[in-house]
Amino acid sequence: MADRTIGIVGAGIVGLATARELVLRRPGTRVVVWEKEDRVAAHQTGHNSGVVHAGLYYEPGGLKARLCTRGRDLLREYCAERGLPYEECGKLVVALTPEEATRLDALHARADRNAVPGLRRVGPEGIREFEPHTTGLAGLHSPRTAITDYTLIARSFADDVTAAGGEVRFGAAVTAVTPAGEGARVVAGGGDTRVDELIVCAGLQGDRVARAAGDGDEPRIVPFRGEYMLVRPEKAHLVRGLVYPVPDPRYPFLGVHFTRRVSGEVEVGPNAVLALAREGYRHSDVRLADLRDTLTWPGFWAMGLRHWRTGVAEVYGSFSKRAYMRAARRYIPGIGPGDVVRGGSGVRAQALDRDGSLVDDFRIHRVGPVTAVRNAPSPAATSALAIAEHIADTLDGGSAP
Repeated sequence: MADRTIGIVGAGIVGLATARELVLRRPGTRVVVWEKEDRVAAHQTGHNSGVVHAGLYYEPGGLKARLCTRGRDLLREYCAERGLPYEECGKLVVALTPEEATRLDALHARADRNAVPGLRRVGPEGIREFEPHTTGLAGLHSPRTAITDYTLIARSFADDVTAAGGEVRFGAAVTAVTPAGEGARVVAGGGDTRVDELIVCAGLQGDRVARAAGDGDEPRIVPFRGEYMLVRPEKAHLVRGLVYPVPDPRYPFLGVHFTRRVSGEVEVGPNAVLALAREGYRHSDVRLADLRDTLTWPGFWAMGLRHWRTGVAEVYGSFSKRAYMRAARRYIPGIGPGDVVRGGSGVRAQALDRDGSLVDDFRIHRVGPVTAVRNAPSPAATSALAIAEHIADTLDGGSAP
């Protein structure tokens, strides 16, 4: 073990959690993290809403369900040990119609199967007990849903890695991966390193790096930009914790919701519009190579045929504050278009199979010495420490995840 080298591509929260797990589990093993940006958490992690999910939504028995539950507990303990922010402000999922109330019951049953603690089903009066300014027909309250700051956590993970003898190299984009005996040779940041194991946690670039390392073409990353509104300070008191709609099972995104941040600010969002660049945080960000990859993937067109109406509505809301807030105001009527300003945005690396299926569960491939995280959307930040354990267990056991 002492002479072995493990390389990790990506200094987001999953890559750094994995590096941390490996340097602690395998003392003496050289662990190197390559990050193309000049800092940790530059993309998905640093644009995260900060929610620590309790596990309501995920298919029982799937990786998301199992790793979210384990990861939530590990993350809470880690934040307590390091003095990092962690506030169990609670989440209220609100149904507005009888049809949504039926879906809420199904969500409650799923959450119970995932052993989500402390759930409470409430009616209109119960909704007002938790969120006095929220209206609805029925609600499901999750008291253990929390908020944190994932950028601070990622920085702490990086400190743990370097303190244990690992390396985090910035400005080091991986440009080539080639076989080298039973391992691989990685060209990054002008250097050339042979590794015995390579773990790809490259987020928005994950499919490209995985293919370069010998993995297949599927799934392909299609970037979706989520744009947030920020509630003006004088109205922020109208939201105590997190207020979410009942999710539509046909669509992977949770819909526009209200999120209190550890800073005290309250966000509304995100929406979900196709980004014209994988790191396209503004309407004007266009990268032709990224757009070509999206438009030439058969799964994109298959998905578009299924969800084009939703896509049109999301684009309309992207340009119209009034349209954006129309759905949100159904939950908290006291917050309207004049009570918000445009906030930040993030880009989600949505994995699409060739047939247009939106990949839901975490998907981790292993090909020879390469382990590639091909799909790690929300709740990946919540689950990061558990994903790291899962990957390390896979390396120790030598079997595919």
